[in-house]
Amino acid sequence: MPRFSPLVEQLLDVAGVETEFVEEPSEKSRDLPEELIQDCEVLFCTSPPSNHAMMKKLKLIQISSAGYNQLVGQGFEKRGTKACNALGVFDVPIAEWNIAMMINLTRDLRGLIHNQDAKIWDRSSRFQREIRGSVVGILGYGGIGRETARIAKSMGMEVHVMSRSSISPRVNTYRVSGTGDGEGNLPDMVFNLNQKEDFFKGLDFLVLGIPQTAVTVGIIGESELKMLPPHAFLLNPARGPLVQEHALLKALDRGWISGAALDTHYHYPMPADHPLWTMPNVILTPHISGSSASNRFLERTWDIFIQNIKRFQNGKPLLNELTVQQLSG
Repeated sequence: MPRFSPLVEQLLDVAGVETEFVEEPSEKSRDLPEELIQDCEVLFCTSPPSNHAMMKKLKLIQISSAGYNQLVGQGFEKRGTKACNALGVFDVPIAEWNIAMMINLTRDLRGLIHNQDAKIWDRSSRFQREIRGSVVGILGYGGIGRETARIAKSMGMEVHVMSRSSISPRVNTYRVSGTGDGEGNLPDMVFNLNQKEDFFKGLDFLVLGIPQTAVTVGIIGESELKMLPPHAFLLNPARGPLVQEHALLKALDRGWISGAALDTHYHYPMPADHPLWTMPNVILTPHISGSSASNRFLERTWDIFIQNIKRFQNGKPLLNELTVQQLSG
């Protein structure tokens, strides 16, 4: 993990904690010297060292990503090691990306910039629409969905949510102060998975806020895209494969939906000849909505870690603790 100096000082001041830093932090797994890790009880990293089996005393691992595939099947749960992810760190920037894309799509900012480059003066009504009064539908209601809902409500939008479980308060989950919907009270309407058509048909925007799993890959296909009104927009800051690629291309080309904003993709990088690049009703961003290159990312990730160190010392529930089932895959 790169250091965030203000919180490094806080860590060094925590009583009962002896800290060792690994120089040249790496996002990839690699061997670390046995003498450095053999007595380690707490690990803060992006990926654990490839020789983590030597860490016989390891009790807690904190990772810097919300995704935790790097921990699955590594046997930490069998060794009794607790593990926590960085859920909540990305809520604010991704929610802000969602709102920005709603405005950009509604006002056709892509078209405006094209006109600017071509020196075209066009004051058409499609450039003068607003999002107030629109209905935003959020598929999944985790931290990103909750912060998106909070901002959307403050801008006069109606929030609909479809979730596989009822909306309830979030506990022992990291949340930036003043953000999100901790109590789960903001949605105007909540739909279950059996009410899919009722959910989709009433939306102006569909925001995907679910993780990619074996169950959710391809969850949005032709039938779901056809359920949306023709004026609706799709926003995908979650994972590209949640939406079936061929179905999305067809929906955009045939006008089943008005457009899409995509921060996650089917290829990394997207091939230069991919049709999404040149579709006038599509905004592509290169998987940057989470703003992991921002100092806020480091600040929040270190904040989770220090809070969890103190919780662990005092026997309190940890923030973002992964279950045995999640770790075993």
